[in-house]
Amino acid sequence: MFDAAVFGSLFLTLFVIMDPPGITPIFLALSSGRPVKVQRRMAWQAALVACGVITLFGLVGKQILDYLHVSMPALMVAGGLLLLLVALDLLTGKTDEPKQTKEVNAALVPLGMPLLAGPGAIVAVILAVEKADDLAGNAAVWCAIGAIHLVLWLTMRFSLAIVRVIKEGGVVLVTRLSGMLLSAIAVQQIANGVTQFIRGG
Repeated sequence: MFDAAVFGSLFLTLFVIMDPPGITPIFLALSSGRPVKVQRRMAWQAALVACGVITLFGLVGKQILDYLHVSMPALMVAGGLLLLLVALDLLTGKTDEPKQTKEVNAALVPLGMPLLAGPGAIVAVILAVEKADDLAGNAAVWCAIGAIHLVLWLTMRFSLAIVRVIKEGGVVLVTRLSGMLLSAIAVQQIANGVTQFIRGG
């Protein structure tokens, strides 16, 4: 039993929100200068963390937010501020973090969350789980979640080939452009959260 319409709807929604093609330059910027083996590990770590966060919120997200008295606008603003800090680091070329710490943090934060598993994706999954009232719907929802994270992993995994083409100078350029893109995403997310705060108030 499988509801193809539910699968297609949620998959496309998550594809637009999580934006696998758009994550490529940001992943390259955050993983540049590291051995290929480490970059590949970061790709699956980021996808796995995002999948874990999305799965957690799909199962008990509504209850967690209600228990902590955290609204979705608050989550959006917090995620936006975190992304903005990362964007500023990319724009200014800061590399003063210890390498090992940087590797771990880049895969988990901001790649895994909140860039991939951000407020938009979390809300979409919570709503989809609530609407799925039968076995076919639930199967479609969880298959869509698994499929989009597989696509994300493949996108990041094979984006490493781009590094061999654009070389070191290209990576620096991509890093700066990614910082600009990420800062715009962060500001928009903060603005959306503030707007919802005002409407809610």
